[in-house]
Amino acid sequence: MHYKTRKILTNIRDAIINPKSFFKKIVADGNMEESMLRAFIYGLIGGVLVLFFRLVGGATITIGSVFGALVIVPVLAVALLFIMGGLLMLISEITGGERDWEIAIKGLASVFFMYPVILVLNALAFNCTSLWIISIFVDVWMLYILYCLGVYCMRGNRLNVLIVVGILAVFMLTVYVSDYRIGWFMLKNAGATLACLL
Repeated sequence: MHYKTRKILTNIRDAIINPKSFFKKIVADGNMEESMLRAFIYGLIGGVLVLFFRLVGGATITIGSVFGALVIVPVLAVALLFIMGGLLMLISEITGGERDWEIAIKGLASVFFMYPVILVLNALAFNCTSLWIISIFVDVWMLYILYCLGVYCMRGNRLNVLIVVGILAVFMLTVYVSDYRIGWFMLKNAGATLACLL
């Protein structure tokens, strides 16, 4: 197996199994190209999965949809990496953590593998109950990853990071207990969401 592929797989494993140790190893070394490439590759994988799920669902695949999935989505993933990097820097500022843009970008790029994984998990929902279970699992996992990024990658104050994550958790809870959850579910799996409306 190619060295870089093996390294990516190892990083994914470490980010899932031992995030504390993994995120603490992220340092600024002036090399952000790899992070951008990772975001692009995971975006490309996500785009291919979107096409696949549309094909399985019986949708017509057009040249526009192929271009969007294989070009637009990966480029947007890179753009999203920098947007989220800004948000992570803001959280780090609030929680007294690092003020290094490169560390924020590298930390986020290391968990971008979650995008295609989340797409697959959402696609597995076949009814309202399964959509609820998968959605809650994914959202709680995202909050946990944000906590790990804030504490171990950006070295923010643990209590302050917990407060920020707690506020986001409360906001997420209000979405789940209100009608806004339908819109949130529609973004994840429209077919399973329709089952929630019956």
